[in-house]
This record gives sequence, C-alpha cells and structure tokens, in this order.
Amino acid sequence: MNDLADRRREEKERRRDEILDAAAAVVAEVGFEGLTMGLVAQVARVSRALTYTYFKDTQALQWALCERGLDLLLGRFITACTGTTTGRAKLEAMGGAYIAFAQSEPVYFGALAHFEAHPGDASCEWCAADDKVHRFMTDAIREGMADGSIRADVGDPDAVATVLWGFMHGVIQLVASKAPVLEQRGITPQRLFEQAMAMAGAALQVTP
Repeated sequence: MNDLADRRREEKERRRDEILDAAAAVVAEVGFEGLTMGLVAQVARVSRALTYTYFKDTQALQWALCERGLDLLLGRFITACTGTTTGRAKLEAMGGAYIAFAQSEPVYFGALAHFEAHPGDASCEWCAADDKVHRFMTDAIREGMADGSIRADVGDPDAVATVLWGFMHGVIQLVASKAPVLEQRGITPQRLFEQAMAMAGAALQVTP
C-alpha cells in the first residue's frame, strides 16, 4: 500500500514539474504578462483543467517559478562557496554566482524581479525559499565579521544582506534594460559587474 502511495506521490510531483517546465517555456516566449493557463496546458500537452489541479491560477504558477528560481540560486551559492575560507570570500563568490545565474537563467531571474516589483501575497513556499537564500548570505556576513574578513561595524547582517542583494540585483537589471545607453558610454556589462563587485567589497573591507 505504501509503494502505491509513493508511486502516486512521485507521479504527482513529476506532473507538477512538467507543468512548471511548460510555464517557464511560455514565459521565455511571451513574458510573464502573456502567461496563461491555456498556453501552459498546450505546451505541457495536458488539459487546461489539469493545470488547475496543480496551480490555482497564473499567479500561483509565477510564485512556483520564483520558488524554483530561489532553489536554483541557493544551489549555485552553495557550489560557489565550496572551498572558500572566509566570510567575505563567500559573499564575493555569491555575487559572481548571482550574475552568472541572471545570465544563464533569465526566466528565473525574471521571476525574482517580477515579484520584487509586484509582490502581492507571497506564498509560504516562496517565502521559505527566500529565507533560505537570505540566511545563507547572513551566515556568511556573520562568519566574515567573526574571522576578520568583514568589518565588525559593517552593520546588522540582515540589513547588510538585503542591501547587497538589492545593489547587485539593480545592477543586473540595469545591464539588461539600459544596454544601448551603457554601450554609448563605452561601459561593457563585464566592466559594470566588476565595478559593482569592487564597490561592494570596499564597503565590507576592514580598515587597517
């Protein structure tokens, strides 16, 4: 009986993932504003009614994409921090990982950006995933303050993590939305990212 229940649960999870994959594909083509349950059902090759079994509306789909994006980002953070020896080195690794995530996973970065602009009533699952990423950053800040790689007077770790996130997120969005203007000024995306990382690092640096 347990085996049957397990198979049913696995099948439900697989079907949910397939519908979410389809939603990501639709967003990649038409953006979040064009996301509809009908299009998702068409891409997933399931009935429209079945999509409502797993997601009550398009907003629930968007929340789920955001949750998945945060889970992917946390995985990249963990990988990037492997082998680092200080809290500051971890934060620098996370900054690079976030830039790489935005460039290689535009749909999921877009999901994060979309809900920062239109938060609504975030689901508990989305909040839990966001908290995990935030805690990973604050742990690195506390570690850096303890090991001497981050100034002890930098501020409250929760506030610092939030500011760093907002700073890097804004720079990444600026590169995406103002590319022609930046090009006119002779500023490449790489140069802007390097400048942002340098400025963030300077704010954390221990004064001799």
